[in-house]
This record gives sequence, C-alpha cells and structure tokens, in this order.
Amino acid sequence: MTRRQAAVARRTEETDIQLDLCLDGRGTVEIDTGIGFLDHMFHALAWHAGFDLRLRCRGDLVVDDHHSAEDCALALGAAIDQALGDRAGIRRFGYAYAPLDEALARCVVDLSGRPQHEVRLGLRREKLGDLATENLTHVLRSLAMAARATLHVDVLRGDNDHHRAEAAFKATALALREAVGLRANGAVPSTKGVL
Repeated sequence: MTRRQAAVARRTEETDIQLDLCLDGRGTVEIDTGIGFLDHMFHALAWHAGFDLRLRCRGDLVVDDHHSAEDCALALGAAIDQALGDRAGIRRFGYAYAPLDEALARCVVDLSGRPQHEVRLGLRREKLGDLATENLTHVLRSLAMAARATLHVDVLRGDNDHHRAEAAFKATALALREAVGLRANGAVPSTKGVL
C-alpha cells in the first residue's frame, strides 16, 4: 500500500510554516507552533488520529496568537486534502465521542469534498495558556475548510474548559481516523462516483 503523505510549506507576512503529514502513521508527532496549548491540541489530534505529523510555525506572536493558530490549521487541512488525493477507497464518514474526566465531546465528519463546519465548544475562559479560546473554534473551522470536509463538533458537557477543548480535539481525531480509513473495494465512496 502506498503511504498517503503530504508536505505543506506556507509562508506569509504573518507566519512561516513547514508541515509533513502521513495519514498512515503511528502517531509520531513533533510540533512547535510557539503556543503551548495549540501544540497540545495538535499533538492530541495527530496522535489519536494515528497520523505522523511534523509541524513547525514561526508566527507574529508579538501581535497575537490568531495568525499562527489559523495558518497552522489551514496547513494541516491542506495536507489532509492533498494526502487523500481523489479520496477513492476511503470510508469517508467518521464519528466519535471522547471524554476527558467530566467533559464529553462528539465529532461527526464527512470527507465529502464540500467544506462545512458547525463547531460548538461552549468555552467560557478567555484564554487557555497563551491561546485565546475563540481560536480553538477557529482552528477546527479552518481545518474543515482547508481539508474540504464537513465537520460537526459539539461539547456535550463539562465544567473545565481545558477538558472541554481537549475532549473536542480527541473526538475529532477519532472521527478523522475512522473517515480516512480504507474500504476493501477501493471505490470512491459516493453515489455520484466522485468526491
């Protein structure tokens, strides 16, 4: 089997990103975005999805965390899209629940080629570490758009915002792991014959 891999280099006036992804990995992860909590979320996502991910970002953190968070998500989404190719043989759909202590999150994904997102994390704190919590929602939405995926993420319960966010990223990881999995017949998983 050919390993589904992608490399993305994204350089703007705001960020300089190098990313290597293998969908058929072992969860080998090296991440340095300059934002500790963002590293933590991307690490959880890649490891639980079973992806090998190397991500390095140098961003304009002197401004704030927004550009780095958004651009890393766009780069990862683009790498997923690239690694999937024509998407023939994938399961396409995935769903998962993930708890973290008192928090419980659900994610449903369709690697349809049609980007759409509904993300409801219900976070109350302004920041987690050095990351604005509004950017966690933005990361998942940007990931969906660049990966050309439909993504629904809902945190169903939880009191601790760290737990709520981490449960959401773990549920997303597990749903992606299922959706990128391969079917036996190798066909494009669509009644249209194309995604």
